Amino acid sequence: MSSSVGPSATPPPAGSRTGAARPPQNKGWVSGLVLFAGVMMLVGGLLEVFRGIMAIAEDDVFVTTPRYVFRFDLTSWGWIHLVLGALIAVVGFFVIKGAAWARIVGIFLVSLGLIGNFLDLPYYPLWSLVIVALDVFVIWALAVYQED
Repeated sequence: MSSSVGPSATPPPAGSRTGAARPPQNKGWVSGLVLFAGVMMLVGGLLEVFRGIMAIAEDDVFVTTPRYVFRFDLTSWGWIHLVLGALIAVVGFFVIKGAAWARIVGIFLVSLGLIGNFLDLPYYPLWSLVIVALDVFVIWALAVYQED
């Protein structure tokens, strides 16, 4: 009578369902998404810096909605976009360089940027919606990456 339990038992094949659960492997395309996320952070951060400068220098460039719940002074929004955009651009550079800490900080900063763009909808609606959609994609790309 042969038993597969004991010291002489052979381990199950690597692809076997009876083996321990293995973490998903990086297939190569994910790193491309992280590179894309880093470039989008760098470019998007620079565009947010320019947007902030526009709001600080010329308040009349933006349309204002008088009865919006989250109404702020446009100069304040300008400084928020300027600082947050600069931080996102710098962290995006380090995401491109492959720094692990930059992916975590990037998720946090891009999430703040997403919230800021949502609150900024009445001032620049189409641009804000585009940036919110790209921010969701960037957060996803940074979150699914797994190092080999």
